[in-house]
Amino acid sequence: MADDDQHAMQDPTNQYPEPGFPEQPQEAPGLATDMTPKPDHGEESYKGSGKLKGRKALVTGGDSGIGRAAAIAFAREGADVVINYLPEEEADAQETLAHLKEAGVHATGVPLDITSEGNCRALVDQAINALGGNLDILVNNAGKQVAVEDIADISTDQFDRTYKTNVYAMFWITKFALPHMPKGATIINTTSIQAYQPSPHLIDYASTKAAIANFTHGLAKQLAPKGIRVNGVAPGPVWTPLQPSGGQPQEAIPKFGEQAPLGRAGQPAELGPVYVFLASQESSYIVGEIIGVTGGQHLP
Repeated sequence: MADDDQHAMQDPTNQYPEPGFPEQPQEAPGLATDMTPKPDHGEESYKGSGKLKGRKALVTGGDSGIGRAAAIAFAREGADVVINYLPEEEADAQETLAHLKEAGVHATGVPLDITSEGNCRALVDQAINALGGNLDILVNNAGKQVAVEDIADISTDQFDRTYKTNVYAMFWITKFALPHMPKGATIINTTSIQAYQPSPHLIDYASTKAAIANFTHGLAKQLAPKGIRVNGVAPGPVWTPLQPSGGQPQEAIPKFGEQAPLGRAGQPAELGPVYVFLASQESSYIVGEIIGVTGGQHLP
């Protein structure tokens, strides 16, 4: 397991649990509190140094997984944070909000299904109100992933909800947030290794992630002259509630992550610092890039 000191040198191949997770089916969207082993979001290890002091952030899918890791890291770097999540994820959200408030920042949760334009507008309105009128950091992270072996078995409803969650919501939220984002603000979109190396059982999900990568590149060029930077993060196999709640076939769970050159799944805590870097002024000349956090499955 990881050392409690995030800066301590250690062997990355066994820094976190290796394959051998038990099968653990959950109903979507799944809860981190019900996972074995429980994901590490940096609750004990992440220590901030004021890199985001006074900033205002909105993180979708912030209740668990990568979103929680980013939210915790932002808060410990001094940012006020609004997290969005589905109402069914309230238990995880409350745990996340407790960690954010312990960091001494203003933290707010907004439970809304973002598959409608109206809810996306409402989310941005509530976030701006909670954050005092401005938004400095937007993380489009919420995602839907359902493993289906045969295209004939992907329903139109599933395809539609996957695109609305992963792509449409990103578009709507970004569109409504931009009027409130000053020069120096940043947008970070969560794409995936699946955008570049799609798995045959994730064709709808993988294609949304390719769309996100393309959207990120194009929007970055549009907004750079306005002083707003847009970048993305492409995770590889990361141990989050998406996986046992339908994102992977149950028989794949015990071996989840073993295909990575590091031989294990990533943990959300290993992504939090990347979101901090892209949100901070330290990455001021990085625009339109996708940073892979894949355990060795390199991006093109």
